Amino acid sequence: MSGSNWDDLKARVGSGVVMIVIAGVGVWLGGIWFHALIAAACGIMIWELVCMLDPARKQSQYALAAAAGLASFVAVYLPVGISLLVLLVPSLLGLARLQKGKTTYAVFAALILLAGYGMMGLRDDFGLVWIFWLLLVVIATDVAGYFAGRMIGGPKLWPRVSPKKTWSGAIAGWLSAAVVGGIFASITGAGFGLVLISIIVSMASQMGDIAESAIKRRAGVKDSSALIPGHGGLLDRFDGMLGAALFILLVGLLVGFPPGAG
Repeated sequence: MSGSNWDDLKARVGSGVVMIVIAGVGVWLGGIWFHALIAAACGIMIWELVCMLDPARKQSQYALAAAAGLASFVAVYLPVGISLLVLLVPSLLGLARLQKGKTTYAVFAALILLAGYGMMGLRDDFGLVWIFWLLLVVIATDVAGYFAGRMIGGPKLWPRVSPKKTWSGAIAGWLSAAVVGGIFASITGAGFGLVLISIIVSMASQMGDIAESAIKRRAGVKDSSALIPGHGGLLDRFDGMLGAALFILLVGLLVGFPPGAG
């Protein structure tokens, strides 16, 4: 192991603890507090997205971030059909205001807001247990991938898009997610299917990470911003959660959720 592999560990741990405390309080309180936390996170991630894709458009960065935060907060209180239309408004505004990366922005902005909406719905409709399950699956995937990738290394998962991601890290993430799924299956009575769902959620989390890496590579930046020491930006930290939340939103629409729970 080279020392450079672990240079960011102290900063990552410190920032990670702070983020876990903030997220934990928001999740625990639920309701308007959790909605406001997710809406703020969506607004910040949209700001980072615009900064990467069209850095010269300073006013648009803040305008679109504000629109995204407001849309995210309002949508959860509206009927589903109307809420989905509201969540698309920031994407449409971006098409009108941006000069570069319009299509990438419109698609990714919509995914960010839909993921935020899915997380709010999961907390509102199914309570603490299932939102904590989702958070722990994503955290376990990220932590296991980080340590396995640096300790084991090996072949790269997709070097052209995300040069640091390894197959060892990806597989370690799946195994860790399976353990989390097994624990929650025994607690909730959801059955073995939850283990499989947890592994797929882990994969979706990794795909969210890779998708954001592709945007950064296209923009020629290392991090989405420098807001979080050791982690980069909020989008760098929550890209996996976006992929996982989108998958859960889709699962809920197609087959219902929680899977097999009484």
